Amino acid sequence: MGVPLNQAIRVGAYVLKQHMLGRKRYPLVLMLEPLFRCNLACNGCGKIDYPAPILNQRLSYEECMEAADECGAPVVAIAGGEPLLHKDMPRIVEGLLKRGKFIYLCTNALLLDKKMEQYKPHKNFAWDVHLDGDKEMHDVSVSQGGVFDIAVDAIRKAKDAGFRLCINTTLFDGAQPERVGKFMDDAMALGIDGVMISPGYAYERAPDQEHFLNRQKTKDLFRGIFRLGKGKKWKFNQSALFLDFLAGNQKFACTPWGKPTRNVFGWQRPCYLLGEGYTKTFAELMASTDWDKYGTGNYEKCADCMVHSGYEASAVREAVAHPLNYIKSAIFGPRTEGAMAEEISLEHQRPADYVFSRHVEEKMESLKKDPKVRVTRSGATKAPEVLGTAD
Repeated sequence: MGVPLNQAIRVGAYVLKQHMLGRKRYPLVLMLEPLFRCNLACNGCGKIDYPAPILNQRLSYEECMEAADECGAPVVAIAGGEPLLHKDMPRIVEGLLKRGKFIYLCTNALLLDKKMEQYKPHKNFAWDVHLDGDKEMHDVSVSQGGVFDIAVDAIRKAKDAGFRLCINTTLFDGAQPERVGKFMDDAMALGIDGVMISPGYAYERAPDQEHFLNRQKTKDLFRGIFRLGKGKKWKFNQSALFLDFLAGNQKFACTPWGKPTRNVFGWQRPCYLLGEGYTKTFAELMASTDWDKYGTGNYEKCADCMVHSGYEASAVREAVAHPLNYIKSAIFGPRTEGAMAEEISLEHQRPADYVFSRHVEEKMESLKKDPKVRVTRSGATKAPEVLGTAD
């Protein structure tokens, strides 16, 4: 179990309260993206495919605090881009801790050694280092050699400094259970506090579209991994039912409102992975989004998704509705043999809307009208360049 007891109790109490209040939809984790700029350009990433003026945008400290207050989720995952490129990140973390939030700061760790002294260990704060497998797997995933060694060195230093440290592992087509199992053994030997593992999502703008897993391959892969992990006490900071879902034993519908996203565009509709529109407030996001239009079986873009951002909240809902199902999964772990749960039919899914370019154009127009942003033209590329908001 990679989730601290105080966090499990607080989040469990929060979930029960929402159900007692009769709330049909409520957030569990705020996905906070204060910037899209990154110091890597991974082949499977759909977050860095924006023009420089948008990549130069930052959510301010005040906007981050406002997002946390609006949303009310007990957990905040700070993602990006690379959050450590944001000059106010230490202040943002302190502000969220003062609000009683549990924080996972997602980083590729390239700057972690340099920036670590700006943060203090806290029971509610964890570094969440991106590590997609062993040295060869990870460096291929991030499209740059040497990154794995830097990340592992930073992990050791962070643990020595007393920080909680988790890793965030995304697997793609071609991942082999034996190698992933060996990687999990090695990760546990580093003394990490938990692993969040998930199949890659088929971002429509990702440079590499050839290596995303479909749902059947995902289930086969995770059954193979979990089969190797029997009795090894690997620590996951995910619910037992979500892991059982990855192994093909649970039929969950997507719960996109469980992890709402706030970024430089606004509140993203419907989820962290899919940018279909934006609202100015969290209340507007929850009230105006047609949630039933999304998820596997409803929307073509969601067909192969089994990612935690959509299904972890589904697992939590199942645990509340059927606690014996949760207890069984928690005690015995994911089932790795036998028939899988029935798959969701794609027969009636609606076709994909391709809206990325329109949203980018609208954002660029709004930046040109913003008096706080100075837009110029670079002589070499003639591409617009924002000078007002970069760190």
